[in-house]
Amino acid sequence: MDFLSLLMMMGSAGQDDSYLAVAHATTPFVTIYRVNAGGVATKVSNPVTLPPGTGNGVAFSADGVYLAHAGSGGDRGTMYKRSGQDFTEITWSTGIGVGTSGTGVAFSADGVYLAHAHTGTPFVGIYKRSGDTFTKLSDPATLPAGDSNAARFNSAGTFLAIAHATTPFVTIYSRSGDTFTKLSNPATLPTGIGNGVAFSPNGSYLAVAHATSPFVTFYSISGSTFTKVANPATLPTGIGNAVAISPDNVHYVVAHDTSPYITIYKDIAGTFTKLANPATLPASNANGVAFSGDGKFLAVAVEASPYVLIYERSGDTFTKLSDPATLPAGVGNGVAFYPRALEGVI
Repeated sequence: MDFLSLLMMMGSAGQDDSYLAVAHATTPFVTIYRVNAGGVATKVSNPVTLPPGTGNGVAFSADGVYLAHAGSGGDRGTMYKRSGQDFTEITWSTGIGVGTSGTGVAFSADGVYLAHAHTGTPFVGIYKRSGDTFTKLSDPATLPAGDSNAARFNSAGTFLAIAHATTPFVTIYSRSGDTFTKLSNPATLPTGIGNGVAFSPNGSYLAVAHATSPFVTFYSISGSTFTKVANPATLPTGIGNAVAISPDNVHYVVAHDTSPYITIYKDIAGTFTKLANPATLPASNANGVAFSGDGKFLAVAVEASPYVLIYERSGDTFTKLSDPATLPAGVGNGVAFYPRALEGVI
């Protein structure tokens, strides 16, 4: 069995062992849930050592052993190692200092590489893992052009995309060994600040959520060329903050400002068609979004209580489930599942 097939199996099994992490703005700054097959999310004990400040992004490694947290305070990044339901901090030094914030994290599918998006030059740190040791690689020769807001690897680990605040708003690297080389910019760029990125697990598309209409831009991928496809007929209604793609490559969800706060598209032969809104919508701006590894559940991080919403997907219908009994303590900024969708989460 090849590695991607193994990950697909991991993502489609073991819902009794599912976890959901939420990065948020008030202590404990990260809240972790065990999620059962029915979608009931039960909070597990907080890590003994909490992140030192506001949580902006979280990511599980594909095997669920590591949970990375990007935020403010301390070293702007916190790493946990999971054993059962226990999350124990291990050493990870991002090397960025006062005046900067970690904004997003992403693991490659094989768990070897970790990207940490942050404000302040060099705007992204790329680390190679050996056991529990994360060693920073040399910076790419060409850096993102401004403060970075999100990072994602494609499923094959051959591309890394960074969404950032300055044109070209998305920077895409190809990876060869430990070297990350910037590709030529797409001929058509996103129209504003890049806030979120996601690759389709099958490697066909890159989606960028951004701050100016059309608020989301989709690119088809052929080799190392990224070509903008036609905008959806119905656009998100406000600033795009994050985007997630289902593991079967069918549903594309944009988290954004302005009601309905999430816009769900279905890829029909390369055309992105908006689906009907869920019957129960978020009541505030949506900042983060992630699919579970089997695509059954969708989690959305939002600005107002309950700070995280969980939807169950059946076909093209997304039904909100009951809120967790214990909610995150503040503004939800990022969410991540384990098992996870192959492309990774904000």
